[in-house]
Amino acid sequence: MTRISCIDIGTNTALLLIADLAPSTRHIIPVMHKQSIIRLGQGVDEQKIIDHAAMQRLIQCMSEYKAISKEHGAEQIIAAGTSALRDAKNRMEIIDEVVRACGIVIKTLSGEEEAALTFSGAVAGMEDLEGNYTVIDIGGGSTEISMGNREGIHHSVSLDIGSVRLTERLFSSQPPSEEEFIAAKQEITDQLSAALPPFFEARNRVYGVAGTLTTIAAVLQRLDTFDPEKVHNARLDWQDIDTLLESFRHETVETIMQRGIPEGRADVITMGTLILRQFMRLLGSDSVQVSIQGLRYGLALRELHQMLQRNEENDDEQEISTA
Repeated sequence: MTRISCIDIGTNTALLLIADLAPSTRHIIPVMHKQSIIRLGQGVDEQKIIDHAAMQRLIQCMSEYKAISKEHGAEQIIAAGTSALRDAKNRMEIIDEVVRACGIVIKTLSGEEEAALTFSGAVAGMEDLEGNYTVIDIGGGSTEISMGNREGIHHSVSLDIGSVRLTERLFSSQPPSEEEFIAAKQEITDQLSAALPPFFEARNRVYGVAGTLTTIAAVLQRLDTFDPEKVHNARLDWQDIDTLLESFRHETVETIMQRGIPEGRADVITMGTLILRQFMRLLGSDSVQVSIQGLRYGLALRELHQMLQRNEENDDEQEISTA
């Protein structure tokens, strides 16, 4: 087996997965998970620049993740940046600074690459997949929606309606004013209405990844501490999401934090929940099944497939040499 670290650098959080890749069984075996709220995309929607403070938070996090990876014996670190880095004019400067500071090379993914990797990662290891299904990834800067089956993606979109992006753009406070809430709802509805028709055929089997959904699952289960085993595969019903949104939209950040939601997510959870509620309403989905996997697992799965391909090529070369 080969042990690797996969890092998903999002607009709000940086997620680490250390896992063993087992070519013999074609399995990904998780060793540890960690997440850090770094708010890399703070101000990026307006300024298109990642500022110095955000860059320092990223460097600190990457240095910590590198140390953890070394401690756990990871042979390789794969790091991918998403919406905030895609949008930042100074992304190459940021990437270069990270390399100089800790030696980690970050690849910026396109929306299409992010959607494809998240789609495969969200359901990695699930054995009962039949027919088409949809995966939604509500991030801080963007939302990716993909539909397909075990053979691959049939259709996907990447929309600039992330929880951080729209909170910064449309809310001046938490709780937002009624006018701000209505404006946000309309913006989300307009973008989703144009994008969702191709996904109707798989609206009854939807998987959701990323911090908004895992946080909601933990809140609805009243978990004192985040428990991956209880959150993974949790079912979020439409009525529960609608009720929770009505609570969030009238609460202060301090009140939301009393539910166990961390400071770096408490100020954007209302917008994230609104995106999820409108997605479910417009698509006609009664429920969404939560996956704690997503992009990190997609990166690991891609590396596993490449490892299998290299092994097959080596076997072919050995056969030719023997002949």
